Amino acid sequence: MEAVRRWRTDWRYPTALLCIYGFFSTVKPMEPFLILYMTGPDKNLTTEEVNNTIFPVWTYSYLSVLVPVFLLTDWLRYKPVVVFQGVTLFITTAMLLWLKSVPTMQAMQFFYGVVTASEVAYFSYIYSVVDLKHYRKATSYVRSVQLLGYTVGSVLGQLLVSFDLMSFNNIMVLTLVFTAIALLVSCLLPMPQQSMFFHRRRTGQKIATEGTARHVDGTTKHTSRAKLSLEQMRDEKVEVEENEDEARPGLDEEGPTSKDPEESVGAERCSKVLLQLWRDFCQCYSTRELLYWSVWWAMATCGYNQTVNYVQVLWEHVQPSQNFSVYNGGVEAVSNLLGAASAYGIGFTEVRWEQWGELAVGGLSGLEAAALFLMTFTGNIWVCYTGYVIFKCLHMLLITIAMYQIAADLSMERYAMVFGVNNFGALVLQTIITSVVVDSGGLGLGIIAQFTINAGYFSLIAVVYSLRGLFTIWRLQKSNKSHESTSPIKNEPPGFDENRF
Repeated sequence: MEAVRRWRTDWRYPTALLCIYGFFSTVKPMEPFLILYMTGPDKNLTTEEVNNTIFPVWTYSYLSVLVPVFLLTDWLRYKPVVVFQGVTLFITTAMLLWLKSVPTMQAMQFFYGVVTASEVAYFSYIYSVVDLKHYRKATSYVRSVQLLGYTVGSVLGQLLVSFDLMSFNNIMVLTLVFTAIALLVSCLLPMPQQSMFFHRRRTGQKIATEGTARHVDGTTKHTSRAKLSLEQMRDEKVEVEENEDEARPGLDEEGPTSKDPEESVGAERCSKVLLQLWRDFCQCYSTRELLYWSVWWAMATCGYNQTVNYVQVLWEHVQPSQNFSVYNGGVEAVSNLLGAASAYGIGFTEVRWEQWGELAVGGLSGLEAAALFLMTFTGNIWVCYTGYVIFKCLHMLLITIAMYQIAADLSMERYAMVFGVNNFGALVLQTIITSVVVDSGGLGLGIIAQFTINAGYFSLIAVVYSLRGLFTIWRLQKSNKSHESTSPIKNEPPGFDENRF
């Protein structure tokens, strides 16, 4: 019993449970064949209905619930939102299995938008139950297992379809079983006692640890010292305000003091958190380099989501499934594995990203645009598959570079906030493009026109960031030359021997 109790209090216990949840919630054998399932005899929907009427609902619902879910996630301390994600994922799968009409499929897409918005709870939960020294290891486990789940789901789906082992309906039943397992595991997660914003620890230990973490080889960046100082002032301010609250008359009679880690969060506390979030937002995005990388993050993520969401429609257009044994699951698995390998490999390259990063982003975004043009105008499904794998690998590579550049000098709270804001910006752009280009209420363009626009979109990103990268290199070289010309030079008389003294 003592060994069990120690295991349940160890950081590996919640990490293992979250990994199990992440695995079973992402094993979706039907996902690479979703278009075939919805347009086939099981649902009997048209490609136009799926592309222009049903799929756009996911974008709108994701945008509408993202901010409320983000705030509720921290306020409710993560676990309730993780369980809620499991419930809505189960509802989504059940609706996809048993319902058929266009309105019910639109409702299914709404629930899937809620599932996607709740991802913030999955990735934030671990930081509330794991010590700072285990952050990196726990994060790698959680993210790797989720990627493994997607890959296993794609391979499993491909095997079941290629060898005709199950019908599409039976594959959906299997997916529902995996989802039910994930939901049960989410209920076993321990409830965190703190969160990043609403339920904070009032100790100086975290500040000291973060301050130490910013020292590398005995040196500290000036920006990091400024950030640390600001965080110290912020926490000191919060502590003073809480101490003032404790000193107010009548608090002792009304309930627990602010020293209770499970104190209720009132409207005043919420307003303070929101105000502090706004101040942190202004402080973070006042840095020009972070702003440029964040803008690229938002634009690239928007284009990536538009491509991945509708690529199955393109594959069906290039090579109709009734004339061809589809390999969508295998392509997804290969693209995930190669993308992960490229993202992993970039960590071992010695490149001055502050100098060459923007030019690299521009050049690789140009390759993404070329891959999209190739996918759009080819008549060979294998060339289209190859273009997709190249596009996805390049995106995973670039997003890893951007994550590193953005997170280099951010504390954990600001890390979550900046990435949340960047993804929200991407979603706003995606909503605009979807409503204008894809939605039947807008232009309602066909799949070839959509992917042509996507390719042109990445071409624009490539031009802008290539020019920006060239300007950055020119500015740095000019600054170095100016520094060399103004450095002190010895003006010594002829015959002067400094060793003489």
